[in-house]
Amino acid sequence: MGLKEWIVPQERQFFDLLDKDAGIVAEGAVALRALLRDFRNVAEKRKAIKDIEHRGDDTVHTIFEELNKSFITPIDREDIMALATSLDNVLDMIDAAANRLYLYEIARPSEAMVDLGEVLVEATSALRKAVAMIRDMKNADEVEAIAVEVNRLENVGDDLLNVSVAALFKEKDVVHILKAKEILEQLEQATDYCEDVANVLSDIVAKNR
Repeated sequence: MGLKEWIVPQERQFFDLLDKDAGIVAEGAVALRALLRDFRNVAEKRKAIKDIEHRGDDTVHTIFEELNKSFITPIDREDIMALATSLDNVLDMIDAAANRLYLYEIARPSEAMVDLGEVLVEATSALRKAVAMIRDMKNADEVEAIAVEVNRLENVGDDLLNVSVAALFKEKDVVHILKAKEILEQLEQATDYCEDVANVLSDIVAKNR
């Protein structure tokens, strides 16, 4: 055990809080996928996602409060902040997409929206696993492998967006085009934020091996 770990074992609470936050984000992605797959009771499902987003906000707030009170942290304070912020961005965008699906009174999600929802579940599930691993740097190689996979999934999201928007502009209903395009972009933006989380994780393991 290193000196830093011996001095402040209590500060390893940050790993627990980050684990919790990553789990909430993954829960939000699963809830969004459920909405996209079975587009009924949209108002209730949207509210459930909003409730998950609030829990995520509360957890991030706790992380920042604890950072303000802590003199020493198990990994760099800036990395804890970046990881919490990036995870929060993913969940915010999941919530935004769910809101637009409800507010824009979409008749049903497109196949590309459903596919992007699946990509988000895969990415957030992988990130949840990786976040749990950073408390032990013996897992560094596996964390890095997950980061690479999340980057691949972000590329899949890009491709889905490009193909679906191109197809969308062949339609004639301009209002529908604008609504659907915004929702697709928000779903893809959530995958971009997943890549941000993966990049922070890569930086963490690179600095703490």
